[in-house]
Amino acid sequence: MTVRRTLPQRDRSLIGAWCFLDHYGPDRVVDSGGMLVPGHPHTGLATVSWLFQGTIEHRDTTGMHAWVRPGELNLMTAGRGIAHAEYSTPDTTVLHGAQLWLALPDRARFTDPDFINYAPVPFDLDGARSLVFLGELAGVSSPVATHSPLLGAELTLRQGQILELAVPVEFEHGVLVDSGAVRVNGQPATAAELAYCPPGARTLRLEAGPDAPARLLLLGGEPLGEQIVMWWNFVARTHEEIVEFRTDWERERAEGGVGARYGRFPDAWSFTLGAPELPNVRLRPRG
Repeated sequence: MTVRRTLPQRDRSLIGAWCFLDHYGPDRVVDSGGMLVPGHPHTGLATVSWLFQGTIEHRDTTGMHAWVRPGELNLMTAGRGIAHAEYSTPDTTVLHGAQLWLALPDRARFTDPDFINYAPVPFDLDGARSLVFLGELAGVSSPVATHSPLLGAELTLRQGQILELAVPVEFEHGVLVDSGAVRVNGQPATAAELAYCPPGARTLRLEAGPDAPARLLLLGGEPLGEQIVMWWNFVARTHEEIVEFRTDWERERAEGGVGARYGRFPDAWSFTLGAPELPNVRLRPRG
């Protein structure tokens, strides 16, 4: 699949608690093979799956079996540890979406694992089609609770449209352009680019290009204020924690998926991903 990693970058590790953003597709499944991700672990984070096209089947070690569909939020909180698998469904012809992670604050990073599905109702925002899946925008709120102040929304602007949004002054924001072109507080961004706006602004000005509508993901939050260590599928605070999480995963795989950290593997799983070898250097915090 065609995957563009827009966060973390060399110069920026976090936007609020958002610590990872992969933007993929649109790809024809007959050419790419689709999404085929066997069981794998997570700790210390929450995953946000957001689709524009296609459907993904999800299974995890809490016993959840669900489908990720366009315009619906699937929020999986790993907390102290979870494992899940993701496969595009046989009827999916084009796969296109974003995979995002939220770093859990220190006070919540060993919470119990959980999974929530929420389908926000589209609403008109001065002519832009809007879906708020986390937080609040323009008086519309998501009922999904988060462990830190956040915003997540999909916006589709008409070609040439200018949209002025009131935003919390303490938030920083990122704008991922999915299609079209947009100027974000004067910064130009085109498809697959991520624009950044630091805290301090009370408004966010979005201006779509003159030639086509612009679809984007608007992400925001209060700066996390913590340094994280992120490696493979784990978010931690120290190198030693990463070593522990990796060791637990490999042991639980060897023991048949009945371990204490990551939970019982679903019967449908015939294969899980082994962890890569750790680098021969000490992992450094960032953020």
